[in-house]
Amino acid sequence: MKKLLLTLAAAAALVVPASAKTSIYASYGGYTQMDACDCHDGWDGVNNAWGAVNVGVDFGIGSRFRLGPSYTFSSATTKGGKHHSDLYYHAILLNAKYDYYRTGILTLYAHAGLGVEITHLAPYHGDAYNKTYFAGQISPLGARVQLGNGFNFFGEVGFGAQGLAQFGFSYDF
Repeated sequence: MKKLLLTLAAAAALVVPASAKTSIYASYGGYTQMDACDCHDGWDGVNNAWGAVNVGVDFGIGSRFRLGPSYTFSSATTKGGKHHSDLYYHAILLNAKYDYYRTGILTLYAHAGLGVEITHLAPYHGDAYNKTYFAGQISPLGARVQLGNGFNFFGEVGFGAQGLAQFGFSYDF
């Protein structure tokens, strides 16, 4: 996983102009890919996750395009009983965002991300293990509102590891 993160950071550093804006962000997304798809090794009785927490960085490439890595965390449990077990979801994505409309303080954009999702399964009655799955995010409608001093509020609607609906804050520097 460290090699993947270093490779993503190196690739982003090679394509980012020195004068481009960089953004860091944190968000919450509800109903993720991990809930909608079988990202739990076929386990029965898995509850829906509480959502997902996302953090990432975007490097500006040109005036309308951004590229950067992100990390997503979520978790779920199996239904109660004597074999109650835990699942932890970790997703690493390389994200591309394109600003297709700007006016004053509002920017509308599209977001696509590709990567890997690692499920850490911790069964009550056995040893913990990991399963790896394809992860993605497609959000055709995203809106970012500038709040001032580099701070922004954003929201997205789409599907993937980061959530069906995602809301958060970013900071540009």
